Amino acid sequence: MSTTLMMTMATSTVPAVATITTEMSAYATWLQLMWLASPALPVGGFSYSEGLEAAVEAGLVTNEAQASDWLSDQLHLAFGRADAAVVAQAVPAWQAHDLARLTVLNDWMRRTRESAELRLQTEQMGRSLVEWLKNRANDERVATLAALSPAPTYPVAFALAAAQAGATPEQALLSFSFGWAENMVQAAIKAVPLGQSAGQRILARLAAEIPDVVATALALDDAHRQAFTPGLAILSARHEQQYSRLFRS
Repeated sequence: MSTTLMMTMATSTVPAVATITTEMSAYATWLQLMWLASPALPVGGFSYSEGLEAAVEAGLVTNEAQASDWLSDQLHLAFGRADAAVVAQAVPAWQAHDLARLTVLNDWMRRTRESAELRLQTEQMGRSLVEWLKNRANDERVATLAALSPAPTYPVAFALAAAQAGATPEQALLSFSFGWAENMVQAAIKAVPLGQSAGQRILARLAAEIPDVVATALALDDAHRQAFTPGLAILSARHEQQYSRLFRS
């Protein structure tokens, strides 16, 4: 084989190797985001219904159609405008090591929880994700997260995990939103109760709506981010005293 041909072949493989490396990096990011969205992530998300169980007790959600509408409304009106909007802003804050910004976001998240159990939920899940992050590669930002006072909230903690994975804010939000949807559908299956097929139909609806929710969350600034769901807040407060319940919220 001539030297010229060998050099040509060697040169022609360089772009291919670079492309494969880039693709593998992208795959690694998405695998990490799938992991973060999994109900198996040990943060206790499966133990919360975020007021849904109280809605079932009050007779507001009694079948598949009502559960589907309830979760869709919650996705758009509550989760997308608050939790998801915080993740959207916390990812670049972690990338920039902007502690002041992260503190503001964490404080806002705690202050806007409209019942004690919802505040305890975001704090417990935040602390649990800190412990999970401690088992991974050493990152000084984990100590920063753990030191947020009086506790790290789940959206801010999730944003760090997504930033570690090399995710963009949009990618982080897709993972965060689907993880929320999957946990809430499982809560509906248990609380209403519903069959697995009904649960999959609801999850399909939420998955189709998530891209629009993500786009909205990415566009919200501090002046337009909001957490105002008085009906849900009342149900959550009632749930704190509910006699028989499966979930912690």
